[in-house]
Amino acid sequence: MSEHNPANTPANMPINVAGIINDSITDGPGIRLTVFVQGCPHHCPGCHNPQTWPFGGGTPMQPDEVMERIRQNPLLSGVTLSGGEPMSQAAALLPLAQAIRQDRLELAIYTGYTFEELMQQDDPAVMQLLSLADTLIDGRYIADRRNLELCFRGSENQRILDLPASLRAGHAVADTSDRWNCR
Repeated sequence: MSEHNPANTPANMPINVAGIINDSITDGPGIRLTVFVQGCPHHCPGCHNPQTWPFGGGTPMQPDEVMERIRQNPLLSGVTLSGGEPMSQAAALLPLAQAIRQDRLELAIYTGYTFEELMQQDDPAVMQLLSLADTLIDGRYIADRRNLELCFRGSENQRILDLPASLRAGHAVADTSDRWNCR
C-alpha cells in the first residue's frame, strides 16, 4: 500500500495532492476541507476522480502547508481525506492527521479498501493513520451498485464505519449516527 522510502520520514515526507476543496458539504457532514491525494491502484470503472489515478501526478505539499489552509477556516467541522487512495500515502498523511487531531477536528477517510483488507496489511503507517481517524468510508466504487440517494457514498457496497469502535472490536462497526446517515 504505502511506498516505503527510508530517505523520507513522515515528518518531512510531502503529501502528493491532487486537489483541495476548502468548503465541501459532500464529503461528510458539516463544512469540511477535503484533501484529494494523488495516486490510486483501484481504477474503479465509473470513478468520479480518474485524474487522481496516476501516481506520478499531483502537487507535493508539506503537511504544515495543508494544516495552514485548514486553520484559515474557523467554520470547519472536519477534514476528509479522499483520492486517489489515501492509504497509498499513509506515512505522508500521518503528520497531517496528528495535527488535525490536535486541533480537535473530525477526521474522515475514504478508501477503496475494505476495513477487513486494511486489517490484513502489514503497514504500521496504515494502522497509525486509521487510529487517528473518526470515520472510514470503505470499499471500491461499483457502478452497478450506484445509488444517488445515499449520503456521502457512491455505491451501496460502501460502508460508513465508526473507526474507533471498529478498531476496538476488531471488525467493521457501522456508524449509525444521523450525521453520517441522512437518508
